[in-house]
Amino acid sequence: MQVEQEKRSTWGAGEVNIMNTEKILKIIKDTESPLKRQLLMTALISKLLEQKGKDVPVIIGGCALAYYSREVYFTSDIDLAYSDREALDSVLKDIGFKQEGRYWIHDELMLVVEVPASVLIEENSTLEIVEFDMDIQCSIIGIEDLIIDRLNACKHWKYEVDCEMVELLVMKYLKEIDWAYLEKQAEKPDNDTLSELIELKRKARQ
Repeated sequence: MQVEQEKRSTWGAGEVNIMNTEKILKIIKDTESPLKRQLLMTALISKLLEQKGKDVPVIIGGCALAYYSREVYFTSDIDLAYSDREALDSVLKDIGFKQEGRYWIHDELMLVVEVPASVLIEENSTLEIVEFDMDIQCSIIGIEDLIIDRLNACKHWKYEVDCEMVELLVMKYLKEIDWAYLEKQAEKPDNDTLSELIELKRKARQ
């Protein structure tokens, strides 16, 4: 997957200098913030996949929305986009997840992983990179592609929560959004949300 741009933020996670799975699992267990637990787990999964010579997964869906909304919205699932399911399944098993249908569940840590997509829709999608203190990091779908995803759900599927969340995101990130990219995506026939996006932008600027 080609990444056009990366944005980075850092979340402290304690002084751990050596990659150690058990230490990180312990940190996850002791972490109070549900979102931070999810991000740390994804960072650990990403590191273990990298050690196998594999690409890293990207957080999408409700988990990405929880990150950008700073937990105004929350989901219990870690939604990932990843193509090499065999490699991911192997890592999840190694760190204590058990598969139940389409979900992978870690009973002790009360975390759930789902992989609803194999790749991001756009090859040149931007990514947000969240870095931790232990030389681990996780990748999250860019704010622009998340807005498009939620705007589609709002317009085409009439999901009220998504309508509320996309308005919140536009207001919160108004000055940070790549509007040229976002409007280009919105006007594509598969999305057809340009007029709605322009109205959200107008309201946010008032």
